[in-house]
Amino acid sequence: MKIHNDELTIQSIKGIGEETAQQFNQMGINSVLDLLEYLPYRYEDYRLRDLEEVAHDERVTVEGKVHSEPSLMYYGKKKSRLTVRVLVGRYLIQAVFFNQPYLKKKMALHDIVTVTGRWDKNRQVITVQHFQAGPHNKEGDFEPVYSLKGNVKNNTLSKFIKKAFDEYSYLVSENLPAVLLGKYKLMSREEALYQLHFPDSPSGMKQARRRFVYEEFLLFQLKMQALRKFEREHSSGIQQHYDVGKIKSFTDSLPFPLTGAQKRVVNEISADMKSPYRMNRLLQGDVGSGKTVVAAIALFSSVTAGYQGALMVPTEILAEQHAESMSELLSPAGLSVALLTSSVKGKRRKLLLEKLKEGEVDILIGTHALIQDDVEFKSLGLVVTDEQHRFGVNQRRVLREKGKSPDVLFMTATPIPRTLAITVFGEMDVSIIDEMPAGRKAIETYWAKADMLPRVLTFMDKELDQGRQAYVICPLIEESDKLDVQNAIDVYNQLLVYFEGRYNVGLMHGRLHPDEKDDVMRQFSSNNLQVLVSTTVVEVGVNVPNATFMLIYDAERFGLSQLHQLRGRVGRGEDQSYCILLAEPKTEVGKERMKIMTETNDGFVLSEKDLELRGPGDFFGKKQSGLPEFQVADMVHDYRALEVARDDAASLINSESFWKDPEWERLRSFLAESGIMEGEKLD
Repeated sequence: MKIHNDELTIQSIKGIGEETAQQFNQMGINSVLDLLEYLPYRYEDYRLRDLEEVAHDERVTVEGKVHSEPSLMYYGKKKSRLTVRVLVGRYLIQAVFFNQPYLKKKMALHDIVTVTGRWDKNRQVITVQHFQAGPHNKEGDFEPVYSLKGNVKNNTLSKFIKKAFDEYSYLVSENLPAVLLGKYKLMSREEALYQLHFPDSPSGMKQARRRFVYEEFLLFQLKMQALRKFEREHSSGIQQHYDVGKIKSFTDSLPFPLTGAQKRVVNEISADMKSPYRMNRLLQGDVGSGKTVVAAIALFSSVTAGYQGALMVPTEILAEQHAESMSELLSPAGLSVALLTSSVKGKRRKLLLEKLKEGEVDILIGTHALIQDDVEFKSLGLVVTDEQHRFGVNQRRVLREKGKSPDVLFMTATPIPRTLAITVFGEMDVSIIDEMPAGRKAIETYWAKADMLPRVLTFMDKELDQGRQAYVICPLIEESDKLDVQNAIDVYNQLLVYFEGRYNVGLMHGRLHPDEKDDVMRQFSSNNLQVLVSTTVVEVGVNVPNATFMLIYDAERFGLSQLHQLRGRVGRGEDQSYCILLAEPKTEVGKERMKIMTETNDGFVLSEKDLELRGPGDFFGKKQSGLPEFQVADMVHDYRALEVARDDAASLINSESFWKDPEWERLRSFLAESGIMEGEKLD
């Protein structure tokens, strides 16, 4: 949020000595400006409210008259419980104080008191967190709460921030030009900062927050859009002059018509390939939406333009499946498709690499084996990476460098909410296949409790009796003392006994050697195993059309997106498929997840719901998310502001006036300081 630092240290403020300064330094507060911009992360609300309007378990402040003698009870070591009845309007409630025995002397019958705490609507009880003898007299209804370290107290920090404002408010400079402040009726930066620290009303605080949400998103999106423009204009790509007639004949020869969404996405990719800039596009599509066909058309287009194509996938078995499906699609059109994995060795590998270098291989499909040093293409035009989040940035970069700035298409079957896609992948163009091919049967999903397991197994039996196969998913590999959840090894042993002499049961989990995993999957793919008990390692990419049944134990332990990915392992053939969620959720969120899963098969709807229930950090996993951290803004709740800021940033970066007019100087200097342009001017 901050665009420049100031030289004034915090010891410039009267009362801050060396010791306090050191404690502030530990909190990242080194200058007066740092202190002014050290924002609260939440507010305590001390407004008096009518209990009629307060929801169960909500935090509330009420004022009332003591209606009974306080009763004090001791239990355990130094633990106590003080209770008193208080008349609040027409409500006679009970106030409960834990481990605060001294308060007994501070209230007597008929005294007026003010209490703040959690309201139990059912029992008409407030568990008190804050007590004040006498009527409500808080100076402000909202008290900011700051993130603190060491011995620094909330009110101490607040006091010094007030002093800093009184003496040095002139240090707060405006980052946004007048045209944007006027367009969105935003507060000045100085006024908004003051309101966030010392709010005088709910509306004032709301407007101050609104201003900073927009500023944070705009600065972030300016970086993203500038990076995107810089990447495009300083990485001369290949202008691929593909043969439109051949492409039309190829698509007409496919055994099924393209959906409207597939056609739209193919056009977006084609326009990128024809442009002189390198394509950097993310293709999102739910399981079964037809991403592979889109990739095949793009690879075919590149070959008609005189180039080779590469498709990199995370696992060997997935590479084999893609090679098979791509050969079916592309070989009849005269293209040479080859597979390269770590299993291809010796003479076979040497011959393949020679053919690749001579240009006799049109399309190479494989795992990270594609990025080994001795793999040389004659003329690489298009790189497609499937399940791109499974590869590191460096792995993707090495493959890209196998050619002279080839076009790059990333594919994922993990539906990423639009909110996150425009943030995390802000420097990419995003294409979405949001339509399923006609005639595809929706997977029927049911939520069952643990006591219904015998009925579920009978249901599974019926599917297996018809020659189908089944997945059984468990959260853990082995028994855990900490979590009462079904584990894969236990379930595997139980099902071995249950299906003995009738069906073969296999076990798959993350601790198996990659070769062992591939062996288990091959046995399941060839129907040597009818039931596969597994942890979530089957989540990505396996294609077994004969599998029509999935049972997920302890389903409440998974997020919606993960459940949807798991469910996508079935429903790949012509037969009706089923997914049973075995779950006993203890929380409302858990129950809501199960309900949503049974109501929709749309991965994008689920991903948005998942984001609402879990928050952005949990969606990707905090360590690998690449999500920016904002002080004020929240990507989920403020997504409309994020979209507005993105559109504004895109039009600014692409406008001539932004790079020349004085009114945008502040924002230009921010971009220069962030190092996006690496010393070069964006033309």
